[in-house]
Amino acid sequence: MPDISLYSVAPSGLKLAGAALNQTPLDWDGNQRRIIAAIQQAKEAGVDLLCLPELCLTGYGCEDVFLSDWIYAQSQTALLAILPHTDGIAVAIGLPVMVADKRYNGAALLSDGALLGIALKHHLAGTGVYYEPRWFKSWPLGQVSSLTWAGYTFPVGHCVFEVKGHQVAFEICEDAWAADARMAYHYQGRADVILNPSASHFTFGKESLRHSLAESGSRIIGGAYVYVNLLGNEAGRLVFDGDIVVYRNGSLVAEAEPFMWGEYHLLAEDQSERPPALLPPEAEYELSCTLGLYDYMRKSRSKGFCLSLSGGADSACCAVLVYRMALRLQSAYQQNTADIELQLAYWPEVLQLLRAGYEPALCKLLLACLYQGTDNSSERTLAAAQAVADGVGATFQAVDVSSMVAGYTQEAQALIGRPLSWATDDLALQNIQARVRAPMIWLWTNLRGALLLTTSNRSEGSVGYSTMDGDMAGGLAPIAGVSKDFVRRWLHYAESTWGYAWLGLVNHLAPTAELRPLEANQTDEADLMPYALLDQIEHLLVAQKLPEAAALKALVEQNQYPADYLATQVRRFCQLWQRNQWKRERLAPSFHLDAYSVDPKAWCRYPILSGS
Repeated sequence: MPDISLYSVAPSGLKLAGAALNQTPLDWDGNQRRIIAAIQQAKEAGVDLLCLPELCLTGYGCEDVFLSDWIYAQSQTALLAILPHTDGIAVAIGLPVMVADKRYNGAALLSDGALLGIALKHHLAGTGVYYEPRWFKSWPLGQVSSLTWAGYTFPVGHCVFEVKGHQVAFEICEDAWAADARMAYHYQGRADVILNPSASHFTFGKESLRHSLAESGSRIIGGAYVYVNLLGNEAGRLVFDGDIVVYRNGSLVAEAEPFMWGEYHLLAEDQSERPPALLPPEAEYELSCTLGLYDYMRKSRSKGFCLSLSGGADSACCAVLVYRMALRLQSAYQQNTADIELQLAYWPEVLQLLRAGYEPALCKLLLACLYQGTDNSSERTLAAAQAVADGVGATFQAVDVSSMVAGYTQEAQALIGRPLSWATDDLALQNIQARVRAPMIWLWTNLRGALLLTTSNRSEGSVGYSTMDGDMAGGLAPIAGVSKDFVRRWLHYAESTWGYAWLGLVNHLAPTAELRPLEANQTDEADLMPYALLDQIEHLLVAQKLPEAAALKALVEQNQYPADYLATQVRRFCQLWQRNQWKRERLAPSFHLDAYSVDPKAWCRYPILSGS
């Protein structure tokens, strides 16, 4: 079992603990088991008050199930079943609550086998990836009401609770981010402990903002502030870093290691598990994606991954991420054997390899790669694909699909009564090569009981530079949340940081779809525009939501390209963005990793048809 997190906040000896839980929506038995396990270990360590994450009883990502009345009744039953386990300890547990036929996001405080009350959230997260106002009502600031469950009558709302002579209040996730309501008036001068149960998804650089909130909160009340986040890939798209921080009077006293693996994680007493230094985006990317991939694999009961390995940057990035996942899995198994055995019980073969210690056979089992060449594929990309597969130790096969392309082309020519040519049918001839590859990789994936990874990045998603039912085929898109430019930088980072010399072939190739004849010297940036410029335009129009004229003005002021060239590229981006919303609607689930994404199910909704 992992160590417990303890922090003595006052001379009276009140001990606080935070537990980051790796929950799954609607996994009633599993979620309850992890909660009880954390409570039990906290009790063994002498903890007085344990804080668990937001909506951890049900899982945060239940989506529209929160609109069903039965989930509130089930949550009440589950919470009351946990009560007997709180003898000798106070525990804060996040759950949905029904009050007067209205739905709220709450945090219950249980103590010594009794339900003291439930704090209800005022500020609901409703931007970006969040849709809480769709499911919950905002509790009026400063109001307290009462509720009765199974003979327990208790306060609900903006409550302040007493635990061993200390006054304990709540800021539930977004309540802390809303500057107009920080430390509600009735907390000031009363509470000396603030608990912040959160479900705050990971994005690059976000951790520093959380520290700022916890630091200022502890300073305002002149006491302790405990922030506790969810852990892992809970529901498919969002990855939670398992952040636990404790501040006292404006000073950091404890901080958890991020992205830990296992059923739950708790902090150690009076010490940080790592120095308070921020990680670079490249390191955060590896930690978040590998944990996201692992949780997606095990929660979907998939037996590893399959990947169309083209020799290009995108598929190489996916392969390296799975390899890094395998390395982290072996380390996690050595440190936390019982949890990993439980999580991978459905796959005895991988457990046998883990018990034997890391060897190349582990990644060979976890990842199968297929290179599908045509007449337009080069020896360079085949060599690069082979080098990457050998470097990560994956299963690798190469097949020639030219005959399949020729078969479809011949049938099409018979249908339309004329020969196809690159002069008149460029797009169709490119797309058939990408589409003909999908059935084979899907077949191999199904035969292995694996999960097919797609290799689309965010830049391609913005402008539709991908083939529907071709390279977009798959069940998970692990790099769709980051730009092409970031993917290329990260591969150079991987080559230099981890000594992956075998990435050299990929890193020295110009990105290319290799769908036109080789003599055409096709490259992505010639087809589109420089990726760095594409990312600039995307950020201005999509992330900052500027109108086209304002985006162009900002680019011209940067003076990197001639104004007429920029005008052409901005117009082209807008046209491609508008035309390709239907493709973005069919993106495979992807991890939300940056401040914004183009995934309409996670961040950016846009009409399929428009006159923009």
